[in-house]
Amino acid sequence: MSFFSLFQRKPETRAAEDPSWDGVRGLSGLNTTPGGALMNPRQAEALSIVSACVDRIADGVSSLPVYVYREQDGGRDVDSRHPLAGLVAHGPNSRQSWPDFATWWTRQALLWGNGLVEIVTDGAGRLAELRPIPWWLVSPQILPSGRMIYDVTDVVSIYGGTGKQRRLLDTEVLHLKDTSDDGLLGRARLARAHGALLNALLVQEFSSAYMQNRAVPSIVVTTEGNYSEEQYKRMREQLHSGYGGPSKAGRIMLLDRSKEVKVISPTAEDIELLDSRKFAAEEIARLFQVPPPLVGIWDNSSFTNSETAGRWFAQHTLGPWLRRIEAEIERKLLSGPSQRQIEFDLSGLLRGDPETRWKSHQIAVTCGILTPNEVREVEGWKPRPGGDELHGSSKQEETTNA
Repeated sequence: MSFFSLFQRKPETRAAEDPSWDGVRGLSGLNTTPGGALMNPRQAEALSIVSACVDRIADGVSSLPVYVYREQDGGRDVDSRHPLAGLVAHGPNSRQSWPDFATWWTRQALLWGNGLVEIVTDGAGRLAELRPIPWWLVSPQILPSGRMIYDVTDVVSIYGGTGKQRRLLDTEVLHLKDTSDDGLLGRARLARAHGALLNALLVQEFSSAYMQNRAVPSIVVTTEGNYSEEQYKRMREQLHSGYGGPSKAGRIMLLDRSKEVKVISPTAEDIELLDSRKFAAEEIARLFQVPPPLVGIWDNSSFTNSETAGRWFAQHTLGPWLRRIEAEIERKLLSGPSQRQIEFDLSGLLRGDPETRWKSHQIAVTCGILTPNEVREVEGWKPRPGGDELHGSSKQEETTNA
C-alpha cells in the first residue's frame, strides 16, 4: 500500500454502523427509544438527576491534583519539566485550564460514550497542546488494515458553519471510552439504559402536564340540583380560569347554590407520582454509580452514611474513570525509554476535610513515612529547620541498621 493510498476514500467498515450506536455518534446524536421517542444527551440533561450525576463525576475528576512522575532506581520523582506537566499547570490549550479540560473530557465520555482529544505537537515533535474535539463532529472508521481512524469536521464558527473534513490517526488522539462492546468505541450509558431514562423523562413530562392542567382546590362547596347548558358552560370556564394550573392550587372553590363543604386531601395518585419520580432518580444514580446522597437524594441518609458514600464514590466511581484516563495518557504521551507516569491524587478530595487530612499527616509523620517538612510542602508552607528528619518506626529502624 502506498503512502497516498492510506488517505484515499475506500469502502471501509464503520465501527458505528451498529444501530445501538446511532445515539452516540454523528451530527444528529439521536437515539430511538422503545417508546418511539428520540433522545440525545442534551435531552437527557434536562433531567436534573442526569446532570447531577455527570457533574458530580466530572467535577470530581477535575478537582484532583495531577502529577507527572519519572521512574528512577528506588522510586520515582515528580517531573515538573515534562511538557505534559506544563499543560497541566498552565492549561492544555489556549481556551481551557486543566480543570475545564478534564471536566469537558469526562463529560463527553459520560454522555456520548467517547471523548476525543487531538494531540498537537510543535516543529520538533514535542507535545504542545491537547485540543478538544466534540464527539458529534467525529466519524470513526476502521481501515482494511484494522487501524482506527477518525474523520473530523472542524467547526469554524461558534455559531455554526463547518469547515473541511480532516483525518486523524489513532496515534494522534487521546480516546477516552466508556464500557465498550467491541473494544473500539465506548457505548454511552444513555444508550445502554435508555429505558430507564425514557421512564424518567415520561414521569417528568407527565408530572409537568399533571400540575399544569389539574385543578387543585383545597375546599369544594357542592350544591344540589341540575345545571342548564349555559350554566354548565359558565361553570366549566370558572373551574378552568379559577383553579387550573399550579399557581392557582389551594383556592377555595365556591359553586352556585352550594350546601355542602368538602376538604380535598392528596390522592393516592399524587403520592404514587412522587414515589415514581424518586424511583426514577435512584435508577439513574445507580446507572452512573453515584451514591444517592451525593446527588441530593437524602432519603434514609445521615451524615454518617453520607461520609461512607463519599469514600465509596472515590473508590468505585472515580477510581475506574481515573485509571482509564491515566492509562490512555500514558499509552499515547508517556511511553518511551524513559518511563513516566501520570497520577490523579485522590487525597485532593480531603481538601474540604481538614480534620481527616491532618490526622493522615499525623499518622504519616508518627510512623516515619513522611518528614514534617514534607507535610509542610504538601500544605504549601515553607520548610523549617530540623524538619527533614524522620520520626517514629522508620527512624528506629535506621538506628538499628546503623
